Amino acid sequence: MTTTLHLSEKTLADIARNIAKYPPEQKQSAVMASLIAAQTEVGWVSPEVIETVADILGMPTIAVEEVATFYNMYDTKPVGKYKLVICTNLPCQLTHGETAANHLKETLGIGFNETTPCGTFTLKEGECMGACGDSPVMLVNNKRMCSFMSKEKIDALLNELRAEGKAV
Repeated sequence: MTTTLHLSEKTLADIARNIAKYPPEQKQSAVMASLIAAQTEVGWVSPEVIETVADILGMPTIAVEEVATFYNMYDTKPVGKYKLVICTNLPCQLTHGETAANHLKETLGIGFNETTPCGTFTLKEGECMGACGDSPVMLVNNKRMCSFMSKEKIDALLNELRAEGKAV
């Protein structure tokens, strides 16, 4: 038996706001938004997050787990402070996507699905992000799209994120 997680009032209010968008008998429709809210607070979708969201929404735990494991925007394993997802689909590959991916691997000293020893960066490969004209593209923490990622732009982004991480 896992224990439910105590989420902050802010996260619970965010979940409640999303639940209110649906009729009471369909509050499970807020499962995706609820998982995002909890992941934003906790850093990943742990088994405790899944159980807590299931309790809040009155859903079977397995139903919430199915959503969390189906979509790649949910991290079901711990990730670094910054999750970097680089598109590896054909349009990005044709415009130096592989070069960008290799530069990230070499610079960070990790491969795909790995986290730097300091816990700052996790590198993942992603499917099409719908910005083929801006390739190669990267997504930072599922929220920030970065376009035309040359080696220089990657280095500048990593330096920016490192500086931001130290300021926290």
